[in-house]
Amino acid sequence: MFSKMNAIKNMTLQFYQNLGKLFYAIAAADRVVETKEFETLKELVKNQWLEVDDINDAFGSDAAYQIEIVFDWLNTHETELSIEKYFNDFIAYKNEQKHLFTDAVNKLIIRTASAIAASFSGINKSELILLAKLDMELKK
Repeated sequence: MFSKMNAIKNMTLQFYQNLGKLFYAIAAADRVVETKEFETLKELVKNQWLEVDDINDAFGSDAAYQIEIVFDWLNTHETELSIEKYFNDFIAYKNEQKHLFTDAVNKLIIRTASAIAASFSGINKSELILLAKLDMELKK
């Protein structure tokens, strides 16, 4: 049986894992994930996402590192770039867990997604479309 703390921890891990999927989808929107996009993500996780909560994963690391772990795993193991699937997975999770998506969190999500998209040669059309869809979804 889960304690309330375990339930919160599990929910938070899923939150960060779904963010990893979302940010991967943004980076892969143009069908190529550049090293600079992953570096930008790691910098933002370190400087901004670690401050969101105090939850640790099973290994004692800040749960926010799940963003990087999922992004990196998808980047190294994904043979088909399932951008739509990962974006939709994130949106489905957001719709199930609306209480986690405060105005401050939503702004950080948009800021992170935009920074990833802009980190390599600016924001292209496919990234811009996905960013616009994300913005609309977060405002619902």
